[in-house]
Amino acid sequence: MIEQTLVLIKPDGLKKSLTGNILTRLSETKLEIVATKITRVSRELAGEHYKHMKDKPFYGELIEYICGELHQRRKVMAMVYWGEGAISKVRQLAGATNPEEADPVSIRGAYGRITTKGVYENVIHTSRDKEEAEREIKLWFSPEEIIVDLYPARTVEVNKAKKKVWAQEHQ
Repeated sequence: MIEQTLVLIKPDGLKKSLTGNILTRLSETKLEIVATKITRVSRELAGEHYKHMKDKPFYGELIEYICGELHQRRKVMAMVYWGEGAISKVRQLAGATNPEEADPVSIRGAYGRITTKGVYENVIHTSRDKEEAEREIKLWFSPEEIIVDLYPARTVEVNKAKKKVWAQEHQ
C-alpha cells in the first residue's frame, strides 16, 4: 500500500553531522522523498508535535530537545517519505525509540544515546501509523511544499498576507 511518513533528523543528529549517514540508510527503503526542509522548531510547533506526551514527566526536556536547546542547534531536517509500506520500512530502519534497546544496525542503535539526565537522544523521528503521519505531515508542511498530492487540499485567497521576499540589490 502506498503511504507516507514524516521523518525528522533531530538537532543531535544535525550537530553530530549524521545527515548523510541517515539519508544513506533511508535510501535502502527505495522510497521517494516528496518534501524536505531545514526548519527552526518553535515551542509552539514542538508542543503541537508532542501534545500526546504532555502528561509525561519528561515532556519539558522533550520540548527543549526537539527545539534544539540542548544541542545549540535550533533546527531539524523535516522530510516526507512516500511509497509502498513507507511507515513500516522507515520505522524498521530507525529502530526502537530507546537507543539502548534498538538493534545496533538500526539508525537509533548506531547513533543514539541516553544522556546522564535520562533524555533519549535518538537522532530521528518517524511517524508511528497512518493517522499520526497525516497529523504530523500537515503540521510540518503546507500542501505546496509537497510535490505530490497526499491529502485533499483547497486553494484559498488570503488578503493582506505578508511574505518575506528577497530584497533588491542597490545599483
